[in-house]
Amino acid sequence: MKIMVIVAHPQLNNSRANRAFMLELGNRPDIHVRDLYQEYPNWEIDVEKEQRLLLQYDRIVLQFPLFWYSCPPLLKKWFDDVFTHGWAFGPGGDNLEGKEFMITTTVGGTENQYRSGGFNKFTISELLRPLQRTIARCNGSYLPAFVAYNANAGSDAYLDREAEKYAEHILAPMLELVQ
Repeated sequence: MKIMVIVAHPQLNNSRANRAFMLELGNRPDIHVRDLYQEYPNWEIDVEKEQRLLLQYDRIVLQFPLFWYSCPPLLKKWFDDVFTHGWAFGPGGDNLEGKEFMITTTVGGTENQYRSGGFNKFTISELLRPLQRTIARCNGSYLPAFVAYNANAGSDAYLDREAEKYAEHILAPMLELVQ
């Protein structure tokens, strides 16, 4: 299975968690990692290139920090620009059919803060639902997300363990993830 990870963090150099994840994935030759903010500092997304890349991979992992209960703005623009009518959805828009998509996100809060009735009032699953629906609308398969909680306060050892779990998660077969 060919896997591409699209990292979308506007200040990746300042992120201990997302950098730890990228370092771990860098040790895995079977995973292609891309930094969206580095590739498109001017925000002019090469739509044809992105669509070609999506066609080449079986599983696409979208890695980002949760920003105001959503993804960072360049990733949202990437969705808007790349998932076009007639290509990703609508008549003739079946290019993502059969592709597996996975969200990986880091959050500053604890797992208890992301529960119904917790500090943030909603679960991570509920907060990621718009992205899940976007992927489903484009005929992709949405796999269970990987979430690293307490990323800001976590020790280096904790982040290293989470990075290892993350790599195992994105390499796991679909049937293992959805049981």
